[in-house]
Amino acid sequence: MAKMHTAERVSRTDASDNYVFQRSILAYHHAAGLVSGDVLEIGTGMGYGIELIAPAAKHYTTIDKNKAYDATLPHNVEFRKMEVPPIDFEAESFDYVISFQVIEHIKRDRKFIKEISRVLRKGGKFIVSTPNAPMSLTRNPWHIREYTESQLCQLLAAGFTHIEAYGVNGNEKIMQYYEQNRKSVERIMRFDIFDLQHRLPREVLQLPYDVMNRLNRRRLLEKNDELTRSIKMEDYSIGEICRESFDLYFIATK
Repeated sequence: MAKMHTAERVSRTDASDNYVFQRSILAYHHAAGLVSGDVLEIGTGMGYGIELIAPAAKHYTTIDKNKAYDATLPHNVEFRKMEVPPIDFEAESFDYVISFQVIEHIKRDRKFIKEISRVLRKGGKFIVSTPNAPMSLTRNPWHIREYTESQLCQLLAAGFTHIEAYGVNGNEKIMQYYEQNRKSVERIMRFDIFDLQHRLPREVLQLPYDVMNRLNRRRLLEKNDELTRSIKMEDYSIGEICRESFDLYFIATK
């Protein structure tokens, strides 16, 4: 039986994750065309950003609360184990900070934003992605909160002078998969007659959520194998935010 891993860590080799993986990697590809100089990544995760961001950076520091990234790193890349906030670097240390699918996990999000602003040089940019709350099909107990466009704008305004707001959108193929996923989730959630997903502490829900989410993705793969495997990064795009944007993708300037 295949290993059951948390749905918050997306695998490039597990075909059931392909729909999410291709969306996640788009943020790195887009950011790679923007960054330069000294770059900080908050949330190394599976390390997908290293091969894409490092070539564009003079020096690339990537941090994560989990154990050290164990692959061989390029000469200009440094990994540090660190929980944030605070961010344990001197003020004005970086030209760019990137953080993808992380801020929704941060309890003290206002402090987080202030710390990012502090470690950025004047004119530096913070590139951030996070799920677009209206598109979530159920509560994700791994997330402290999820943001709408206006909520994220308001949060970033506390530390930045200029904010560019974009959305990660999907084409017809992506929306077809999303609709199949929506129907599948609805079939599962009909058994939650007491609305426990919103009543129980999120920590209690994390394990059952992981199990059901993983099983749901694999069931979708079994029933929609060709569709699931055919999804490419190019089926997503970064553009104008709409209700159906899957992620918020913001660029904030100090």
